[in-house]
Amino acid sequence: MPGTVLLLAAAPLGRGRLVDAASVLPVLAAVAPAVLSGTDTANVVELADPVDPQGVLTRLRAAAAAPGPLTVYLTGQLHLDRRQRLPHLALARTTPATVRYTALPWHWIREELRLRPPGRTALLLDLHADPEAWRHLHEQPLDAGRTAAVYGRVAPPRGRRGPAEPTYMKTVATLLRSGHRPPLDELHHQALARIAEETAVDILLGPPQVAAYAGPGDHGFGAPQGAAVAGPGRADPAAPSGGFGPVAGVEHPGGYAETGGYAGTGAIPGQRVDVPDAVRAGAFGPGSAEVVRPASGAAVDAGGAAGDAGVAEPAEPGAGEGPGDRVRAEGSAAPLPPAPAAGLPEAGGDPHVAISDAVRDGRHEEADAIAARLQEAAVGEHGPASEDALHWAEVRADLAMFAGDAGRSCRGWMTVAETRLAAGQAPDAPAVEAAVDRAHHQWTRVDDPARARELGPALAELRSRVPGRRQGALEDVQRQLRGLQRT
Repeated sequence: MPGTVLLLAAAPLGRGRLVDAASVLPVLAAVAPAVLSGTDTANVVELADPVDPQGVLTRLRAAAAAPGPLTVYLTGQLHLDRRQRLPHLALARTTPATVRYTALPWHWIREELRLRPPGRTALLLDLHADPEAWRHLHEQPLDAGRTAAVYGRVAPPRGRRGPAEPTYMKTVATLLRSGHRPPLDELHHQALARIAEETAVDILLGPPQVAAYAGPGDHGFGAPQGAAVAGPGRADPAAPSGGFGPVAGVEHPGGYAETGGYAGTGAIPGQRVDVPDAVRAGAFGPGSAEVVRPASGAAVDAGGAAGDAGVAEPAEPGAGEGPGDRVRAEGSAAPLPPAPAAGLPEAGGDPHVAISDAVRDGRHEEADAIAARLQEAAVGEHGPASEDALHWAEVRADLAMFAGDAGRSCRGWMTVAETRLAAGQAPDAPAVEAAVDRAHHQWTRVDDPARARELGPALAELRSRVPGRRQGALEDVQRQLRGLQRT
């Protein structure tokens, strides 16, 4: 299976530049694509000093949607935004005052990689941090998600000595120019050995503590033969989402999506949650032990899949409920069944793997059934507003998107946002913004005008409270809703 390689080198223009990031690209470009990827063939995408975070996000989503191994070579510098104090990758127009709007939030990277299969994603990083980001990283290390292998270094500020050289990445590229790509942990250590004196005070990343497993016959990054962990089927990477887009049945001349529409933030909903104790013990909540297998899985919408790699939806509201209704909390988990139902993970196993496997095979109802029972158990054990319950709620919203049910995905993301707001989270909290952005995007993909009209008013009300980072989001919903009401 062909691999995908993303070469990203970004740094501000002018005095704010901490590292000459783009200088590494000619060295990487001299390496054969197959060697960069570690596969027989590979597609390479190169981004040199990009300007727009939305454009970078779109390219990242397209790369993350590729079914084969993905290797990201990222060189740049990190800053914190002034409002939320979150790490961002600076782009060409980034200044200290505009980090929130002109840089790429690091959690966007984590979020876009989150649903990729374990062992199929590797990041090699050569990053430099400004003083605030450097202090932040000593308290909260960079996180690229549980399925990505991360190697590299983060260097401290250099003072007034001018831009630094990306020596780690140049060393990696030089090693790869031999035409041989060793296992990434070995490549990482070889590179560090060559620049040991320079990296003495750096934050070193890797080797990873992740399961480096791929599918049978297609071994990922250092995967043992025969190990099988599958991931959700992803859409064609050539069809990324470019913005919210028009709702079905609404003319959209010169509209929001056509003028740089928002592709979604992809903010992190929180730390990776534990499986509820009741689930670890084998209880999956009430319901039949028989899981329905659809005759064939619904086709995944390419733009939706590439534009919404997200998390999931809360316990799905009933037919008459609106997105503002609270998530259900109907007691505790059910008694233990004699054995896990067909398609459910064994006790102690990672349910994310079972869900990913079901989605990849087109068994969308089965995947949702697993997530629904895990969500119900989390609600019973921790409450509907707990991160555990919200995690599975977000997973279910994602599963609806993969199944091609944009309306259910939209409703799920709205319910997640409402639950977080009701629990006291701020409207500009990353998880709240992400949920509303995803609901907005999924609403624009609803094919049925009547369904879009039903969801539109609640989304508009939610947008009035959570405008997000991109100007014009509320106006976009209101304009398209007016168009729907005329049809």
